[in-house]
Amino acid sequence: MKKFNIRKVLDGLKEQASSSASSGQSCTQENNLMQETLQSENFQLCKTVRHGFPYQPSSMAHDPVQKILAIGTQSGALRLFGRPGVECYCQHESGAAVISLQFLINEGALVSALADDSVHLWNLRQKRPAILHSLKFNRERITFVHLPFQSKWLYIGTEKGNIHIVNVESFTLSGYVIMWNKAIELSSKAHPGPVVHISDNPMDEGKLIIGYESGIVVLWDLKSKKADYRYTYDEAIHSVAWHHEGKQFICSHSDGTLTIWNIKGQGKPFQTITPHGKQPKDGKKPEPCKPILKVEYKTTRLGDPFMILSGGLSYDTVGRRPCLTVMHGKSTAVLEMDYPIVDFLTLCETPYPNDFQEPYAVVVLLEKDLVVIDLAQNGYPIFENPYPLTIHESPVTCCEYYADCPVDLIPALYSVGSRQKRQGYSKKEWPISGGNWGLGTQSYPEIIITGHADGTVKFWDASAIMLQVLYKLKTAKVFEKSRNNKEEKQNTEIVDEDPFAIQIMAWCPESRMLCVAGVSANLIIYRFSKQEITTEVVQLLEVRLQYEVNDMESPPEGGGGGDRGGGGDRDLPTPGAASPSPQTTGPPTHPSTSSNSSDGVRDNVPCLKYAPCTTTGSHTVLTIHTHSLSATKWALGKHHLATHPQAIQLGRELPLLFLSLSFSPSPSLSVCRVRSTPLKQSPGYQVELVVQLVWVSGEPPQQITSLALNSSYGLIVFGNSNGLAVVDYLQKTVLLNLGTVELYGSNDPYQRQPRSPRKTRQPSGGLCDINEGSASEDRCKSPTSVLALNHQQFYNGSGGRGAKMSRKLSLPTELKPDLVLLSVCPPRGANPLDHRDNSFSRSRSSSVTSIDKEAREAITSFHFCETFARKGDSTITPCLYVGTSLGTVLAVALNLPPVGEQRLLQPVIVLPCGTLGRLKGSILRMAFLDNTGTFLPPAFELWYEPNAVGADSEERDKARKRRPVSVSPSTSQELQESQYAVVCSEKQAKVIALPSQNCIFKHSITETSFVLRADVVQMNIGNCVACFCANGHIMTLSLPGLRPLLDVNYLPLTDMRIARTFCFTNLGQAMYLTSPTEIQRITYSQETCENLQEMLGELFTPVETPEAPNRGFFKGLFGGGATSLDREELFGETQAGKASRGLAQHIPGPQGLEGMKGAASGVVADLARARIALDERGQKLGELDERTAAMLASADSFGKHAHDMMLKCKDKKWYQF
Repeated sequence: MKKFNIRKVLDGLKEQASSSASSGQSCTQENNLMQETLQSENFQLCKTVRHGFPYQPSSMAHDPVQKILAIGTQSGALRLFGRPGVECYCQHESGAAVISLQFLINEGALVSALADDSVHLWNLRQKRPAILHSLKFNRERITFVHLPFQSKWLYIGTEKGNIHIVNVESFTLSGYVIMWNKAIELSSKAHPGPVVHISDNPMDEGKLIIGYESGIVVLWDLKSKKADYRYTYDEAIHSVAWHHEGKQFICSHSDGTLTIWNIKGQGKPFQTITPHGKQPKDGKKPEPCKPILKVEYKTTRLGDPFMILSGGLSYDTVGRRPCLTVMHGKSTAVLEMDYPIVDFLTLCETPYPNDFQEPYAVVVLLEKDLVVIDLAQNGYPIFENPYPLTIHESPVTCCEYYADCPVDLIPALYSVGSRQKRQGYSKKEWPISGGNWGLGTQSYPEIIITGHADGTVKFWDASAIMLQVLYKLKTAKVFEKSRNNKEEKQNTEIVDEDPFAIQIMAWCPESRMLCVAGVSANLIIYRFSKQEITTEVVQLLEVRLQYEVNDMESPPEGGGGGDRGGGGDRDLPTPGAASPSPQTTGPPTHPSTSSNSSDGVRDNVPCLKYAPCTTTGSHTVLTIHTHSLSATKWALGKHHLATHPQAIQLGRELPLLFLSLSFSPSPSLSVCRVRSTPLKQSPGYQVELVVQLVWVSGEPPQQITSLALNSSYGLIVFGNSNGLAVVDYLQKTVLLNLGTVELYGSNDPYQRQPRSPRKTRQPSGGLCDINEGSASEDRCKSPTSVLALNHQQFYNGSGGRGAKMSRKLSLPTELKPDLVLLSVCPPRGANPLDHRDNSFSRSRSSSVTSIDKEAREAITSFHFCETFARKGDSTITPCLYVGTSLGTVLAVALNLPPVGEQRLLQPVIVLPCGTLGRLKGSILRMAFLDNTGTFLPPAFELWYEPNAVGADSEERDKARKRRPVSVSPSTSQELQESQYAVVCSEKQAKVIALPSQNCIFKHSITETSFVLRADVVQMNIGNCVACFCANGHIMTLSLPGLRPLLDVNYLPLTDMRIARTFCFTNLGQAMYLTSPTEIQRITYSQETCENLQEMLGELFTPVETPEAPNRGFFKGLFGGGATSLDREELFGETQAGKASRGLAQHIPGPQGLEGMKGAASGVVADLARARIALDERGQKLGELDERTAAMLASADSFGKHAHDMMLKCKDKKWYQF
């Protein structure tokens, strides 16, 4: 009977216990050794600022005195812009589209009207604007809003054609209503349609012009409450604009015409203009054009007026881009835009509508851009936009966030990026210049890097909650421009529309090394240089990173084959099935099960061309030409030799057979080809090396899922669902190319076995176990073969090790017709063409490919470090830690040559060392702490100028690589741990002591969801683990104890964009792409939240309103100047009465008593609550007194009436009643 061991039971219970519940002796000891400084009081989650272009804009407004721009969106968002660096984001709770915005000019307030028929008043005199009042219409739909300058009465037009008036101070409706039937009377038999325009006469505030959609315009007299004039046109109206003298107005119509009317005109317009219509010679009406959606009429003192309009193009201009037309005198300029026009505003020198406007710029709001046009310069150049509105110039595919970067990094990027700026901008300053910057205490540099679908990489300065583009890198320049895109798309259906899209980025801020991985399974390594160079040859390294899918054995007919594993061959996957990615697989390249004839087999293997066999002495050479990697693999297998007509006979007679293989893949297999012409590289990031994964077995390479770079070691490592590869970018060689299972060696914990086990294992071409000592080291050494530009040759005449090395390196995609001689050396006594016991180039990776898809293990994360490679080691060495999708952490030791010339000559030895531990879910992040809990960053190399000459080159050679100090514990400290590995997966986090590899802390992060992003971040006073879960929770855990410090249900995962772009960084900062065009930055630091109010800019600044224009002596004498109107008397309750109660509902803003209750906190909060309670009690007591007094008065009145009735009826008889 097996002996019961209570110690193992206790160890198992301890391993399963969470960090909060664990009370083991070792955990207590570790806690005593490392005092955790971070507490839950150090964390608080809040939004900081939003950058980028407002997503799906719908309306716009401008304050000409404060010089502030407001943009509303279809999702109810509100973005306010002042001078560069002054931005603000607000959100309506309902989420309805913003249909109109109106500034209370120079009052620090804004009115917004939404599609849900609500009107809101925003207070802009605070750093975070808030709603003061709201009004919700119940019976009518809002279509237009107008607020006259220096007026507190807001005109609201509705879908029914009525106009209501709102007091913006109290947000109450006036009893004054302009009904549609009174406005048109008998001028039209039908309903005029919704109100599309409202504005008052610039010279007479008592005259209001009302535009209806059907084409009727009414000049309404507010005092007499009747229409003075009515103007009718056959076409629908889209907008109306006044001349500043108030004698004329202009309308834009749906047929592309402009009509100019005199206010005292009779019936017909004074002038009709068709800006883009062809004028017929016979005097007939011009051909109809597209609708003119908006027109503005602006005058100048010394020149002709400006008429600015959007739309109105001829229907003949098919495919023409949206245009803005500027008509000035006899000249007409048509300005094409990149996107459809949403709205435009003309910026003028004066806010008064009754003065010469003097327009100087036009702000054009497009669907995906904001353009400001300079009207004062010839050619109408645009202003250079200082806002970070080009984030979406190409869709963002990935992003990274770095805080506390080297101080010289941002100036270096800005210096090279300033040379990339376009020319031809207006020389004037940006006209939207309101607000003031915040006085933030946050001084550390922050950089955001965004990767885009067109292959560009943008670097942004994100310091002090601002965002400014620094530098733009175009990775597509490395590749040849495709001339025949249509032909390629026809030949290869899997080609993506964005073959250069950036998928993953790895960046070292200290050395400025950059590595980007694209969706086409390529990597580009860049160095930063301040000098311009011309690269004659772009160095290319091709890597085959895919399992050998199967042995290409033909399944037997009728399900036979018991001697090969019980018929398991029938379930062997095809090459396409070996990949877990949901790609469309091609036709099977193995023989059909319905035929065993040689002709049938050959027909099922495409791209093979046979040449006659030749005999040289005692050797026979069989020549085959192939254009497919799948066919190449088939040709290298014994089964093809068995079906070749000549090989069958020759193989039986000759003991040795040579195969001559001419391999040249089809050009359609390569989506991104590295350019073969010289590449001129400007200062900035310059190409060092391109790594391309090649097609295998006719299948495209799997996309890269993980990437890491280390500038101190000169290595990059990348992995996908098949395995990983380590590349030495200094020597331009592949150091390691392994399937994931091969990292385990013979210690695979999952005991994955092929479905079709073979009886004998071939020493020729087989991979040795990882524990086989020197053989493994030889295999992992850096090869010394010379790298050619676009092709490599591998020669091997003895089989064994050389054949294995050629498989481990690359199978190029563009080989010239070179001969690769490979030998087939069967064991003694075995038939070289035996189907059952022999195969060509057997290997571990080829056996792994028979595993179920569920057992495939992808590489999910990497981490370079200097730590203990194996359990019980006494010294730290450079290592690479690998995390997999099955939750395993594997260690790989790196044996680096000495720094200097030896590093470029001697090989780097890479040796897998086994597993560190296992967690639930995929591994997301790994990090290391020293024995005091201090974060150990990966080693890095300080930046130097790679193209330096003379004295600068000497300084470059003197640059030393900075690495963490190696700590070797003495013999008396062998039992103490020197480092701690922090590992976080989708489900849990662990802290593992090194070198003993004991798990000292474990915490289950989530049971019902999974972690999307996890990072080990450095705060001001300690380190922590930050996690973002799919259920929207943001959590932080202490280190090393893994105590929960913060757990906030912040953002449910509604879009994969959030999961793809969410980033944590040091000092409590995080970001994600909240829409395709906007970046949302948040903080989980209590200190940053407290300082946020000071860091934010101010939108409102005290500015004096310009003086009103002088009326002049004669105008004042004869009454020709502007006429004012006492709107208070006209619209007030005294004269207009009360509005209908059911028409609209007033909703107080959050800044009332309820807002004070929510905002109060601490001792001040208690006082505030007490004061609020006293106020409420006083109000209630006052109401009670009023009610009591009313009841007493009612009782007295009732008693008086009863007494009078008694006196009246006292002397009457009963028959007199």
